[in-house]
Amino acid sequence: MSTADRTDADDRPDTSHRYTAALAAEIEARWQERWEREGTFEAPNPTGELAGDGELPASTYYLMDMFPYPSGAGLHVGHPLGYIGTDVVGRHQRMLGKNVLHTLGYDAFGLPAELHAIQTGEHPRANTLANIANMRRQLRRLGLGHDQRRSFATIDPDFVRWTQWIFLQIFDAWYDEETGRARPIAELREKLGTDDPAVIDPHRLAYVSESPVNWCPALGTVLSNEEVTAEGRSERGNFPVFQRNLRQWQMRITAYADRLLDDLETVDWPEPVKLMQRNWIGRSHGAEVEFDVPAVENAAIRVFTTRPDTLFGATYMVLAPEHELVDAIVTDTWPEGTDERWTGGAALPTEAVAAYRHAASRKTDVERQESKEKTGVFTGAYAVNPVNGEQVPVFVADYVLVGYGTGAIMAVPAHDERDFAFATAFGLPTPRVVTGGDELPWTGEGVATASSNDELSLDGLSVAEAKARIIAWLEDKGLGTGTTTYRLRDWLFSRQRYWGEPFPIVFDDEGHPHAVPDHLLPVELPDVPDYSPRTFEPDDVTSEPEPPLGRAHDWLEVELDLGDGPRRYRRDTNTMPNWAGSSWYQLRYLDPHNADALVDPANEAYWMGPTDAKTTGGVDLYVGGVEHAVLHLLYARFWHKVLFDLGHVSSAEPFHRLVNQGYIQAYAFTDARGTYVPADEVEEHVADDGSTTWTYEGAPVTREYGKMGKSLKNVVTPDEMYDEYGADTFRVYEMSMGPLDQSRPWETRAVVGAQRFLQRVWRLVVDEEAGESRAADVAPDRPTLQVLHRTIDGVAADLDGLRFNTAIAKLIELTNHCTKASVTSREVLEPLVLMLAPFAPHVAEELWSRLGHDASLAHAPFPEADPSLLVADTVTCVVQVQGKVRAKLDVAPDVSEAELTSLALAEENVQRAIDGREVRKTIVRAPKLVNVVV
Repeated sequence: MSTADRTDADDRPDTSHRYTAALAAEIEARWQERWEREGTFEAPNPTGELAGDGELPASTYYLMDMFPYPSGAGLHVGHPLGYIGTDVVGRHQRMLGKNVLHTLGYDAFGLPAELHAIQTGEHPRANTLANIANMRRQLRRLGLGHDQRRSFATIDPDFVRWTQWIFLQIFDAWYDEETGRARPIAELREKLGTDDPAVIDPHRLAYVSESPVNWCPALGTVLSNEEVTAEGRSERGNFPVFQRNLRQWQMRITAYADRLLDDLETVDWPEPVKLMQRNWIGRSHGAEVEFDVPAVENAAIRVFTTRPDTLFGATYMVLAPEHELVDAIVTDTWPEGTDERWTGGAALPTEAVAAYRHAASRKTDVERQESKEKTGVFTGAYAVNPVNGEQVPVFVADYVLVGYGTGAIMAVPAHDERDFAFATAFGLPTPRVVTGGDELPWTGEGVATASSNDELSLDGLSVAEAKARIIAWLEDKGLGTGTTTYRLRDWLFSRQRYWGEPFPIVFDDEGHPHAVPDHLLPVELPDVPDYSPRTFEPDDVTSEPEPPLGRAHDWLEVELDLGDGPRRYRRDTNTMPNWAGSSWYQLRYLDPHNADALVDPANEAYWMGPTDAKTTGGVDLYVGGVEHAVLHLLYARFWHKVLFDLGHVSSAEPFHRLVNQGYIQAYAFTDARGTYVPADEVEEHVADDGSTTWTYEGAPVTREYGKMGKSLKNVVTPDEMYDEYGADTFRVYEMSMGPLDQSRPWETRAVVGAQRFLQRVWRLVVDEEAGESRAADVAPDRPTLQVLHRTIDGVAADLDGLRFNTAIAKLIELTNHCTKASVTSREVLEPLVLMLAPFAPHVAEELWSRLGHDASLAHAPFPEADPSLLVADTVTCVVQVQGKVRAKLDVAPDVSEAELTSLALAEENVQRAIDGREVRKTIVRAPKLVNVVV
């Protein structure tokens, strides 16, 4: 940040009323206590326990930070970046007269707490609550304007109750394709005329199915894709991970694929985030085509392709190793003339396929998709290409996934990079069927070629024209259909862990799931003797998960009357993923103490409802890291849309505007072994030639930049900043480092610049010797008023655009002007303090008080710029003769062309340059340019 004019009294001895870290700490503690005592940031609701006494503001502003997880390590200075940013926004919006809802809860279920419990035997709740208390302490010192009445943790029984209630809403709903929305399952029973669970349950939005998962026997749990390395091993422990089909809860998010895609156009989000969601959903238009397998009765391989126009170039097919047809079509012996490269070195197709499937089970989907080496084996079977009757070999290869499309592909190697790589490795033909490019594979635009039969010709058609014609022909012949597929898969919702929300479900003797009645919610976690799941030998691929809840025998079996008399049921031993709580917490902030409803409709409509027919409603501003760009945001949107369909909310989207804040980066240092050493213990050495080296305990180390974190040993804590500079200085420094959405380097030595800025503002208002206010009721001069109002106008625009760094720069310029001009006018100092308040609220409150105001400035009106003072009194006009600058004139902004011409021609240097020659013409661009041509 700019710290111009740092020398003015900065080096003189401290005086008794100087703004120091010690005084800042006293001021900050006092104002935080007053805000809490007076409920300064409490936002009234229309109805319920949090309803206000007076008239409710019509204009609202609801802003949120992404749910923090309370780590045992506490906060480093990178964590508060977004929290300070949203607090600045909230304070500004409050000063604009809006009812601002801003609070912070805690996403408290998660693996770190469970691992701590496994290692120490301490219940994860105790450790989690201790971590929350520490984080609350650290954040409180920042002076965030949160409505603390609305704060909660996802582990609170009331919150768990409503999380489970939402799960049951999803469980008791189905997606009606005719209306394009979720409907209660009772309507489906009525429509189908049956209560049979075998008929009804497969239609539920939350359902149980056999699902392919990442199973790690050595850890005894299923892992998410993010927890598996590219080598197909567990990130924790480096154990083998296998692909297994296990009975799991799924959420039918795929039913909402189109709405999740199309409604991205209704929200104000960064385009890169929208693109990530579009790619994750992966909507593809194309055709499903059937390839008969003549050797097997009634067997046909159905493939989905986005390029049916290239069917004439399909020279082989590939099935995913898990495809259901593999066992049916694999032959007993190799066909005569089989290429040895196709056999995997096995004597028989059955042996080759079995070995290949086992190897594929040890790889993750990510590894299979990203591997450059293409592997596979021939099944021994051939399929018939429906457009030309050619027999094409059918392979099993792991670059095809069973969960995408149909789990089978037609391979067109001339026009697909992966197919071309496979064909090259296995010696398969690569005929060109699309023109363009000198080398294969060609994946760009072109026209069809070598693509005709006795009934159809695509030759000479563009891709779009060829697609339309081939799809029509396939449908006419009953060989395929035009269709749309999605990369998005249903949401795997089960975890074999202890520390999570139990499912509010019981199973009967036939294995059918039943909802636990609402009055029995929440279903709470029982105590267990051991928090770890049962583990197995690392290579025991046949093992089955045995979660910790399976040991709570008294809890597992329960007797309930669900309408047909008391019966014994069994609870689910899995728990929900930690995504559950963060998929709806924006709603609970609105009505956190409501015991009768998820959220009162009036409160939800007031804070999140659409303001007109063109908007979908939602949180006004949501700030968090880009690492949650896909999964969290996708899951939250899905849950919210289900609740919208079922009439529980009026907003169709949860978050209207999204901003991703950057990261705080810091120097990290590694020794000769590449091991990180504590950054705060590294010594810097500057040589005579200006070069810099660094040592740790006398040994040379190498410096690098990295995201601040414990692993890089470069953490700086907020507590250090509070103690050395004060919270306001820390806030101003973080906001001045750069745009909110960009990463920025941390430099502790630069924090003093923010402190000196606040000291200069303090000295403008407070006499450091007497402690009295310096403000006087005198009129400022016009230049000062112009600087002030240009600052007001610029800071207001910067706050609206979240350009906090440039807003602070403008405040520094105003402060420097006032310091140099010895400004004491209350008419200038009060607006300066009000503009400073969103960034440095404690010192601003103190200065406001010393300026004679009894009430907090939190709700004081933000200054407004006088338009008449935004226009400069004069502008500089450049006068050229023959294109060369000969003079500069200070003229009125509204000077006429005629007057400007006269002034320019009368100027002494201009007359000297003309030197008596005839003026052929004068080009005038009032008020900034006159060009004389002689």
